[in-house]
Amino acid sequence: MIPDRLKETLHPIIKEHVHAGSALFTDELGGYKGLDECEHKIIDHAVQYVDGRVHTNSIENFRSLLKRGLGGTYVAVEPFHLFRYLDEQAFRYNNRKDGDRAIPDTERFDLAMSQIMGKRLTYAELTGKVGTTPF
Repeated sequence: MIPDRLKETLHPIIKEHVHAGSALFTDELGGYKGLDECEHKIIDHAVQYVDGRVHTNSIENFRSLLKRGLGGTYVAVEPFHLFRYLDEQAFRYNNRKDGDRAIPDTERFDLAMSQIMGKRLTYAELTGKVGTTPF
């Protein structure tokens, strides 16, 4: 989570997470301007939504699915758990297809279970009370 969309806030975060020279496609938000370390391409939605391979449709699709999940399925999301909901949605989004084949929910569930076997999430971690003293 970021506090605002100002250039001074966004640029250090982007520089930390995006490799120099990477292709970066954004909308016309002013906070993105001046990202010279990347191959930065801007799509102006007032003019068009796609310019060749430059578009923001994938991230907008992901955000739409995330918003529906947070507002409809999960309803009450605590900020200290937000990263878990984001991870789940990213897993679902990234594992919807295998090439041209849609991955069914049962197969995606098996994949998720195979990645968590042997890992432990304690109640204290789940509730954000790690390091607190019980009464």
